[in-house]
Parts: sequence; C-alpha cells; structure tokens
Amino acid sequence: MEPVLKRRGRRTRLGYGAGAVTAALALTLTAVGQASAADVNNARNAGFESGLSDWTCSANSGTTVASPAHGGSAALKATPAGQDNARCSQTVKVKPNSSYSLSAWVQGGYTYLGVTGTGTTDVSTWTPDAPSWKQLSTSFTTGASTTSVTVYTHGWYGQAAYFADDVSVFGPDGGGGGGTDPGPTVPAAPAGLSVTGTTSSSASLSWNAVSGATGYSVYRDGTKVTAVTGTSATVTGLAASTSYSFQVTATNAAGESPKSGAVTARTAGTGGGGGGGSVPKHALTGYWQNFNNGAAVQRISDVSAQYDIIAVSFADATGTPGAVTFNLDSAGLNGYTVDQFKADIKAKQAAGKKVIISVGGEKGTISVNDSASATNFANSVWSLMQTYGFDGVDIDLENGLNPTYMSQALHALSAKAGPNMVLTMAPQTIDMQSTSGSYFQTALNVKDILTVVNMQYYNSGAMLGCDGKVYSQGTVDFLTALACIQLEGGLAPSQVGLGLPASTRAAGGGYVAPSVVNNALDCLTKAVNCGSFKPSRTYPDLRGAMTWSTNWDATAGNAWSNAVGAKVHALP
Repeated sequence: MEPVLKRRGRRTRLGYGAGAVTAALALTLTAVGQASAADVNNARNAGFESGLSDWTCSANSGTTVASPAHGGSAALKATPAGQDNARCSQTVKVKPNSSYSLSAWVQGGYTYLGVTGTGTTDVSTWTPDAPSWKQLSTSFTTGASTTSVTVYTHGWYGQAAYFADDVSVFGPDGGGGGGTDPGPTVPAAPAGLSVTGTTSSSASLSWNAVSGATGYSVYRDGTKVTAVTGTSATVTGLAASTSYSFQVTATNAAGESPKSGAVTARTAGTGGGGGGGSVPKHALTGYWQNFNNGAAVQRISDVSAQYDIIAVSFADATGTPGAVTFNLDSAGLNGYTVDQFKADIKAKQAAGKKVIISVGGEKGTISVNDSASATNFANSVWSLMQTYGFDGVDIDLENGLNPTYMSQALHALSAKAGPNMVLTMAPQTIDMQSTSGSYFQTALNVKDILTVVNMQYYNSGAMLGCDGKVYSQGTVDFLTALACIQLEGGLAPSQVGLGLPASTRAAGGGYVAPSVVNNALDCLTKAVNCGSFKPSRTYPDLRGAMTWSTNWDATAGNAWSNAVGAKVHALP
C-alpha cells in the first residue's frame, strides 16, 4: 500500500489515502491463482542482466550495478533526486481476464512495487527500508480487454537510493517475449531458524530468506500455526514455562519446501518484564578494566563491595562477523591468571553480585548487521558466559549499531541463557536523544529482557533535555533533564541508571562530585535537591547509577562508590 504524503509545517509524515485503503482491501480479497504449466514470468530482462534494456527510468535516475545483486550478475539501482522519485517501469504483455502475481526483490531506501493499466484494480506494495534483500509481492487480475500493463518500481523523494532485482510478473503467457526467465520452482528449506525472544505466552522466530520464496509457513510441534511473507514471526497463545518445537517451510506458486531443522523455545514464567534475575531493585554498576591505563590495577576480588554489577571491559572482536571472544590481559594485570579470574567471579556471585562481559568501548569494532552476524554474536557471548561464568552482557558500542539485528542477537542470547540473564547498555548521550535513534530503538526492542541502561553523562558537551532546553554536562540539570527523555520515552524507571566518571582522570569531561550524582538521584526519585529542571513526576523505581571505572574509583580511594553506592542502596 503506497502512502499519501501529508505536509504539516516543517514535519512530513506518511498517511494513507482512501484510494490506497480501497486498493489494500481489494488486494486482501484477491486470491492468487495457482500456477499452471503454461504460466511464465512475463517480465523481460527481469534480472537486469542486459542493463536497462526493456526498462525506462525517469530523469535518468536508474542504472545497473554488479553489487549488491540478489541473483545473477546485476541489479537495478535508482536514486531519487529533487521532485523525481526514481520510477523505473516496463510495459508487460498479458492476457485478458487472467490472474498474475507480481514480485521483486528490493534493498535500500523506501521502495515501491506496483502495476497500472490492469483494467481492474491497480495495486502496489512498499517497504520503508530494507537493509538486506527483501521480497515485495502482490497480485492483480486483468480486465476483459487488457492486453498489457505497466509494472513499476520507485523510491521516495529525498530518500536513499533503492535496489531492485528479479522482477516477476508470473501468470499466463501474454505473448510479449517474456517466459525466457523460468517460472518458480519449489523453494529450498529455510536455513538459520533461531529463537529471537520469548515471553510467557509467545515465541519469536527468525530465519534466512530463501531465493524464489513468496511466503513462509511456521509449524509448532508439527502443526502449521501461521503463514507470513517475511523472515520472522511471533507465535502467540502459548503456555508459560513450556517448551515448544518449531520448524519453517518456504512457499511459492510452485509449492512448499521441506521443513527446516527444528529449534526449541521455552516460554518464560508469569513474572514481570525486564531481565536481570536477582539484581537488587536499586543497583550500582562499575566497569572493571582488563588493561592497565594508569588507574589502579585490580583483580575482580579487589572491586569494592558497593558494586552490584561488575562489567568486565572488554570483549574482543574476532575474524568472524559479529562474534566476540575474551582475552585476559594477564601480563598487564600483574600475572592475574584465568583460573584466578574465574574463581574471583564465582566468589563475587556467591556474595550476591553479578559479573557480566562488556562488548564495545571507545575502540570496539564489533558489527552485527545481518542475521548471520546476529547468530554469531549470540553464540559467542553464550560461549563466554559458559566458559567464564558471566551473568550476562553489556552493550557499549560507541560506533553505531543496527537495532534490528542487535535486538535479534540479544533475544537469541536470552533464549539460551534464560530469564536471569543480566543485560545492560551504556549508550552515549547523543544515542538517547530520540526514540528514533538506533540505540534507543534497540533498548525498546529488548525491553522485555533489559536490566538497565546506564547512559554516559560525560564526554558529551551540551544536550537537549526532555523539556526542549539545552543543558551543559557537569550539572545536576544535565543528569535529570536527560534521564527524563528515557523515563518518558518508553523505558521503565527500573531500566534507567545514571552513568558518570569516578574521577576527573576517568573522562575527558563531565565529571561531577558524588554529591551532585546523589542530588540527581534525589531529584528523580523524590523531587528534592533538584536544580532549575524539575521533572513533572517522580520515579522511585529508578535503578541506580554506574561509573567508569572501578579502577579509577579505587585510585581515588573508592570515594565515588562509597558515596553514591550508599545513596543508591538507601533508595526506597
């Protein structure tokens, strides 16, 4: 369904006109005919292997490229510019009174696929973006005198270029020279089926796209329970604390593939949302340095007892996309051995503390940008949790992240680790200015398993608060007005913490005295000791605070954790 652009002042939003709604209803009610032996793909040069032959693109907006290509050696790339939406079209010969399925694989920015001149109801479909190849599909019926239709793709004004490949107008041969591209064959079984998340009554699944598939069927314990067109699905109506087996098949006009390999998902109990198990209601988080940068060198056993969550910094990237490992810097830590490290983690856990592995940091280069790397991330972090005894993971990626695939990875990890997994995040202030940002989107996507977001209120400069005013770092207002964005943007108060440096040496800017941190905690939880910004309501369930790092804190005699830890643990 193609949106109607509505302009209101300087804001632009997408809505749906009555005609589009009518078309959508018509599309919903139109059944796709079964393939017959005479059915062919009537589109010519459907894979753009012959350049733009048989295609016309507006304003010279189209070209062909070798990469990315969905199939073969070429694909269409079309770039909107100014008032041109980069429309590329082809006139396709068809038979009157016949049913056709229209599909194309697309990638990139806003992309539309449609048909005009059908003699009945013209239809279209679209996607706002597609970071990897995605199939758009619809169907239409020709009128009594219709012998040709115009099939088109286009983007949207001011948006990124789109790519299209393997266009199909599948149905009775219209005699226009199509049919040289083969019709569909039964697709292969989907690969990469994984559990991306569970609740007490649902299980979310994802799998890899299958070439030539127009849809997928999901089976629970051998019985088909739903059909979808994309590569993910959420199965609802499940019983709490119950294990289920799932498989997926790929479908198109030629039939259904064999079932994929099975995966098992166990639903959560009936407790509340959010992860973390036995993390205290109000908790102090500290990052422990697996390196020597001038701060006090510590073993895990040396970390102050004030810290409830200890984030081991950092995991290391590997040569496998998305995968991480951990290498203890024994030499830099005065001979600290792996066995001692593991024993110290167990001792902290016996004392009621959580020890997690942090991924990222200023120099972290881990990228999770597709389903494969998401699976690699989940599997590798789970391996570290099993090897070292970590209670969970911290996401501290300061070089960007993909909310779709990082969320997929974290839900997959949670499905392995269970509801007691601790999941924390440490975004920069710029990452949490808007719910449309990728970090904020990720936090909201994983809200069901998220323990706490400890945003870094330092190394930042001035930022907007939730009241639209600008606040400078190093003040109580900076902490409270920026925390308000998260608290009012969808996160639970128990999922919000204040991240500050432990000393002036721990960060380039933004240090505040522990008393200022404590005032901000009072302001947010009790509406006292505020600065000029006063929140419209209080958040007594605020999780607590975080610092970089336990080592810099120890260098200053643990002054930060002794003061802020006492305040956090005294919150009601």
